[in-house]
This record gives sequence, structure tokens and C-alpha cells, in this order.
Amino acid sequence: MKTVDVDRIADWIAHRGLEGAQEADLLREFCEKCNAAALPISRALAIIDTLHPVHEGTVFRWRDDNVEEEAATQYGRTTEGDAAEFWRRSPFYHLLQSGGEELRRRIGFGDSADFPIVQDMKDEGHTDYIVFVHRFASGATIGEMDCVYSGWSTRSNRGFNDDDIVALRRLVPVLHLAIKSAALAKVADTLLQVYLGRDAGRRVLEGRIQRGVADRIEAALWFSDLRSYTTISDGARPGELIPLLNDYAEAAITAIHEAGGDVLKLIGDGTLALFRADDPSEACQRALKAEEILRGRVRDLNEKRQAAEQPITTVYIGLHIGEVFYGNIGSVERLDFTVVGPAVNETSRIASMCRSVDRSVLVSSTFADCLPATERVRLVSVGRFALRGVGHAKELFTLDPETL
Repeated sequence: MKTVDVDRIADWIAHRGLEGAQEADLLREFCEKCNAAALPISRALAIIDTLHPVHEGTVFRWRDDNVEEEAATQYGRTTEGDAAEFWRRSPFYHLLQSGGEELRRRIGFGDSADFPIVQDMKDEGHTDYIVFVHRFASGATIGEMDCVYSGWSTRSNRGFNDDDIVALRRLVPVLHLAIKSAALAKVADTLLQVYLGRDAGRRVLEGRIQRGVADRIEAALWFSDLRSYTTISDGARPGELIPLLNDYAEAAITAIHEAGGDVLKLIGDGTLALFRADDPSEACQRALKAEEILRGRVRDLNEKRQAAEQPITTVYIGLHIGEVFYGNIGSVERLDFTVVGPAVNETSRIASMCRSVDRSVLVSSTFADCLPATERVRLVSVGRFALRGVGHAKELFTLDPETL
């Protein structure tokens, strides 16, 4: 591979990384450009850990033989079970433990295939295999994201020659840097969505971070919490409480998302969410759809938990629609992207009334009036109530049990 081609590809990687190219695209295009410049790569993979509540990281793959293979695969924890054993038998783990940065096996020319992945390459006709690891400085790590791994093989009958190895040693660190850049952008997006909510996270990433800047919006508001949670938590066995909260939060959050809503905050056993649409009627219908989905999921969840002799409960839901301020509230050192306003307080009070009237869902008259006639007929009044912190008594409605 000529020096001019190495320089050209290095410049290309830097520009693609700055453009925000995705990891799988970077790897594929890199391999194609190397092959066009006479560096004979047949298979390649790159691995980077992440900071994610479920996945430990992602492996990216490329091959030149038209065999179908996922270009990107997320993997779970490698600390236990078969995944841990597979990881410990990899050349990447060997480099991590030994402190090395490079390992090469010329498997077509007598070198030992002393790792399962290397043996696989040999069995598939590859003649040369080399892996790299480039570590981050201790202050540049995020969670378990502390390095980038990659592996490169060829079926060429000459293997990788000296110039090929020099080119890979020059180019792979630049590629790893571009992969790290793309992965960090995903980490930021994931963390903001997980901790702030999908819409709020997107707004923060778009630059809506100035303190005191908030939009005045109309939205259907949802507040839910668990029935008899205090009693359950007092009587629960050690280790039962967090799984219970996770199970019911999963049911509520997925139902809200599926119906087109955004979860803004988890407050103990409570969930605050909003539903937006150009037509207020549609926003309210989305909220009712989320309630319907959640009702079915809680029913299935309770059957599963009861069979496992675990405590069960149900969900109280208050629904309202009104104008709120949506944006950054807090101090210069700690901001929250959320909704505030009288309508939020009223939604919380409506939800708390569910206990008093023994109904799983209550909606305000404002919410009810926004619904189309076909939905409005499903509601029945439960009376007028004085809500704490709300100036006037409010008529509340629930879903007619005969329509459920």
C-alpha cells in the first residue's frame, strides 16, 4: 500500500468522523477503500463498550464474501455465563490482561491458532490475522468505555506484507478515534433519553439548555402511581421492592411510549408524562390509549407475579389537559427539563383522588370535553371534588366499567 494512499485514507477517516458517520459505515467504507488501495482485508470487526442500562457494548463487522451478517450487534454483560467464558478466550481479553496493544497470528504460515476466533479464521481459509487495542486515558473513560478493539484478517496467499502492517498501524488508531466519536454521541443521546425522557433529551441535545427558557405548550398530562405502595413497601421482603417498582414502571413507561407520549419524571412510585398533538383531542386520545395498554400489561404482570408468589398491585392514573411551561427550571448548577404550572399540580391531585373514590383512572372535565363524542360516551361522572391547591371544585370522570 502506497504512502500516498495511507495519507489519503487517514484524511478521509478524519473527515468522516467529523461529519458524524456511524460506526458500521466507517468500518465498511474503510475496508472498501483499503482493498481498492491493494491492502487485502477479507474480514474486520471493531468493538467498543458503551454506557447503557442494558447493553455492555457493540461489535461492528464487515466481510468481503457476501455472506449475510449483522453489521452491528449489541452484546450484554460479559461478566458471567457463556459470554464471560467466550470473552476470556478471546485475543482481546489477552491483550487487556497483558497490557499489549497488538497481536498477530500468521495462521496460513505456521503460527498457532491459539484462540477460538483465530481458529475460526483459519478454518475459513484466512492466512493472516491481527488485532489491536487502543486504550483511553483514565480521565477519558466513560463507564466501561475505556478502549476500542479491532480485528483484521486476509485470505491473500501472501498474508499481510510488511507495508500492509505499517499501513494498518497508521490507519487503525485514526479509525478507532472516529468510532469513539460516534459512540460517545450515542452515549450522550442514550443517557439524556433514559434520564430526561425522549423529547426532553432531544431538546437538550439540540441546545435547549439555557436556564429559565421554557416553551408555553398545551398538553395532555398523565400522573400515575401505585395503589397501596406504602403498605406494600412496609411488608415487602428484602430485595422485593426494587423489582416491584421496575416491573410496574416498565409497564407504565412502555405503554406511554407506545401511545405516543413522553415520560418526564419518575417520582418514587409515580410517573409524570405528557402527550402532545396539533389537535388537543388527539393528545387526549393518546393518553387514553396508553391507559388501555397499561391496563392489559398490569393484568398480565399481576398474573405472572402472583404465580411467582410476589406482591402485586394496580396503577392509579390521573389525566388532565392544560397549558404548561416546558423547559429548563433550576439553578445554574442543577437544571431539570420538565413541565410546571397549575395544570401539573391539578393532574397530581386528580390522581390522588383515585384512592378516595376507588377508581383506577380519573380525568378532568377539561380532558373529557376535548374527547370526540365516540370517546366521551365511555366516561361517567363520579362527582365534584375540592382538590388540594386548586381554587374551585372540579367534576371528575372515570371510564364506564361496562366499556372496559
